Amino acid sequence: MKMMRSLTTLLLLGLLAACAENDGVSEHERQAADAVAALHQLFDDEWERALRESPTYASAQGDRRWNDQWPDLSEEARAARQAAEREVIERLDAIDRSLLPAEEQLNYDLFRTDYETRIEGHDFDSHLITLNQRGGIQNADDTASRIPQERVSDFEDWITRLETFDGYMDQTIALLRRGIETGWTLPHVIAQRIPPQIDAQRVDDPEDSGFYAPFRDMPGRISEDEQERLRAAAREAINEVVLPAYERFYTFFTEEYLPGARETLGARHFPDGERYYSWRARHFTTTDLSPEEIHEIGLSEVERIRGEMYTIIEKLDFDGDFDDFLHYLRTDEKFYYEDPDDLLQHYRAESKRIDGLLPPFFNTMPRMPYGVTPIPDAIAPDTTTAYYSRPAADGTRAGFYYVNLYRPDTRPIWEIPALSVHEAVPGHHFQIALAQEIEGLPNFRRYGGATAFVEGWALYTEWLAHEMGVYETLYDEFGQLTYEMWRAVRLVVDTGLHVMDWTRDEAIDFFMSNAARAEHDIINEIDRYIAWPGQALAYKIGELKIRELRERAEEALGEDFDIRYFHDTVLLNGAIPLDVLEQVVDEWIKEKSSQ
Repeated sequence: MKMMRSLTTLLLLGLLAACAENDGVSEHERQAADAVAALHQLFDDEWERALRESPTYASAQGDRRWNDQWPDLSEEARAARQAAEREVIERLDAIDRSLLPAEEQLNYDLFRTDYETRIEGHDFDSHLITLNQRGGIQNADDTASRIPQERVSDFEDWITRLETFDGYMDQTIALLRRGIETGWTLPHVIAQRIPPQIDAQRVDDPEDSGFYAPFRDMPGRISEDEQERLRAAAREAINEVVLPAYERFYTFFTEEYLPGARETLGARHFPDGERYYSWRARHFTTTDLSPEEIHEIGLSEVERIRGEMYTIIEKLDFDGDFDDFLHYLRTDEKFYYEDPDDLLQHYRAESKRIDGLLPPFFNTMPRMPYGVTPIPDAIAPDTTTAYYSRPAADGTRAGFYYVNLYRPDTRPIWEIPALSVHEAVPGHHFQIALAQEIEGLPNFRRYGGATAFVEGWALYTEWLAHEMGVYETLYDEFGQLTYEMWRAVRLVVDTGLHVMDWTRDEAIDFFMSNAARAEHDIINEIDRYIAWPGQALAYKIGELKIRELRERAEEALGEDFDIRYFHDTVLLNGAIPLDVLEQVVDEWIKEKSSQ
């Protein structure tokens, strides 16, 4: 998979080719072309290494070269990866940044920051926690749903993965066992959610296994004889390798890991845990904010949003106090479906309606479509309301907005508009699919990027949806405030749990007292923050920065401000760190002002 090149880079690379024939090229031009070529060779080499060392990720991107492999979780492989990451810095040091054009200097800086952050992470053994309640080897069968299964070789590759699954399982168990020895384990309250997920894999009939799913509806272009050969091989591999591996894993997890899991919750209780959490906070927010500063921002936002909620309650003439209104939203039958299929159809209809509201607000829109589909039953009870899965890089799989249909009586319809905006368009699908389609960006920017930007953008679009006309009722508007409150609460409870030793009940109570989410969802959310330290900080910090930059642009440009071009400016550089985004927007404002 080759990268697209920017115009300046193409010119410099063309100049490099011309150097062999044209003695009139200056030495400075020759050196500049060499520097760009070296930088992009490094990008290419590292992209290739990332795919090779993450074969399931490569498969999801549509690259079939490693479709017969699982990731190598050995200590030897980890040491090699860390050495390769340190070598990247050495190769960057050998490139004279001053010779690069401006856009390549930005690529250089972003790439360097990414690897410096990774190298700082070498100090911590968080890799020993290979799973949580939201995913891991206990639902490895989901890998099949992300891979195009079209040719005989595709099915043969999947069978090879089935036949080698025991090695992947043994490496996973070895890491988890090492985690028990070193203090790097899940908290017990999280670990106890996982045995039922493992148990769901312990089927009696191989054809009932999720690993067999690709063989249930095979393409008609494959002959019946070939289909039966492949199905027989799959059944044998599942029966002889996969199912025994899960039996071993269930025994290990229930008899060793659960008793060895830590009783503490916060990341500060890991070895060197306070530094670990601060590193996570800086990584996810792309800022130097301390956990204490983030906690205070969260408290301030909770207070502000609560005031806006009171305004909605007054407009509805509700007879009761704030807690009464939250109880009403959580319990009144008119806000809920009984049938999961009815809930799914509502999600799909709402997403389609939002699609039609985009043009006045966006110049550039992604070509790749998205679908709305249920979260797999095996993980639905333990995961959150929805999530997004990106398209394949080769265009063979669309983006998907996954929605949770488990217990529809806990999924209120007033949250559907804000949730759909966030996960689909103009939120995650819009931004992520668009980034993948931007010509001129290196692959690490098209397919990766800062969480604070990705999640901040999606949360910003929930607020933007007011202008778009997405929210049709006051309950929809309250739903948006509930979702914004949810992200503000995250700043408070994530830092509270991981730095200030809040208990799980304290975090749940704080969430319950400020947002109308169902208790089941709130408990799942709190457990997500416990299992995934720092990630939840990205949303509100990113959204606040994007709203700040928009306000700055509106004030500076007045009547010349065009929301479509502002959104182009924000989106068409990929998911960049917040400080870089601020520079990009300030430069755009300066350019527009001079015109």
